[in-house]
Amino acid sequence: MINRLCVRPLVSVAIILLLAACGVQPDNSQITVAGTTFPDTEGERHWLHFHDSVKVSADESFSLRMLIYGQLGSEDQLVSGLRRGRVQFANLSAMAISAVVPETALLYAPFLFEDEAEADFVYDNYLTPLYRELLAEKGLHLVSWYEIGFLDIYGIQPLLLPVQANGRRFRVGAGPAARLFANAIGADVIPLGFSDVVASLQTGLIEAGENAVSLYARTGIATEAPHLTLTEHAFGVSAIVASKTWWDSLTLQQQQIITNAWPAIEVTRKAVRAESAQDLRDASTLGIQVHHLSREQRQQWRAVTAPVVDMLIEKIGGRSAEVYNIIQVARNDYKQNAKVKY
Repeated sequence: MINRLCVRPLVSVAIILLLAACGVQPDNSQITVAGTTFPDTEGERHWLHFHDSVKVSADESFSLRMLIYGQLGSEDQLVSGLRRGRVQFANLSAMAISAVVPETALLYAPFLFEDEAEADFVYDNYLTPLYRELLAEKGLHLVSWYEIGFLDIYGIQPLLLPVQANGRRFRVGAGPAARLFANAIGADVIPLGFSDVVASLQTGLIEAGENAVSLYARTGIATEAPHLTLTEHAFGVSAIVASKTWWDSLTLQQQQIITNAWPAIEVTRKAVRAESAQDLRDASTLGIQVHHLSREQRQQWRAVTAPVVDMLIEKIGGRSAEVYNIIQVARNDYKQNAKVKY
């Protein structure tokens, strides 16, 4: 007697093989695009540009489902959606990606880069091909980086020195880098999703945290925690990624359409940095008290958090030591190039 449960999968496979032999391709036109952006921000404008560019270039052959305002939940849920095929294209912070590619957490090590120009050089010339390889191994295709700028410290009260963070209820996001940083400054570590930050400040669950200016000034956080200390202690970055299974199923022409639709990294860098600079200029209007650090104060933050890099490498394992060494080589390369150029 034939087992019907065995026959059905065989029939399905036969149909798939027949379609492939006839040149019939699976339907790749449905694209679920996911993110956690906010209205009236550069992030939103880049997503809308992507949508319009795809529709024009693809001549309506792609159908985009734009869920860019957090409709699908937290970044952890977006990662799961990408890997399960429910999401095809998304923006994920490096901290969220570190749940899949642990070496990504190293990118948030404190004081890893001196300034934006150095970070840009390292990412463009060294980290992009390396992380494209690392993400591909985990089923994700790296389309582009999306830099959000250096992270600063925000709080209900001013936090100018690490000692002032001792015992403070400090919000940390996903990934070990934020936790180790908060531990190093003696804070009371409170893990929270980004969407819970404002409510947690209002209830007193947290008193402080870290984020880039672009994700602090106009997202409701500044209203509840008006003190911003420009520590610039970690370089914030996210990644524009696609499900690799879906990506590999596209034709080269389709891949090119998607790649070209997302703004070039030079464009996104310029726009986000201009937005952050404007937010700082509008600080008084936004109710923000900006605290600039002296060289001595910044050195205290560096000294207290210096052990975090080695702790991260030990905790992450994998290729993290290799990645860190590559970053140091890249930084030296940048310095040599800068000397030649200037």
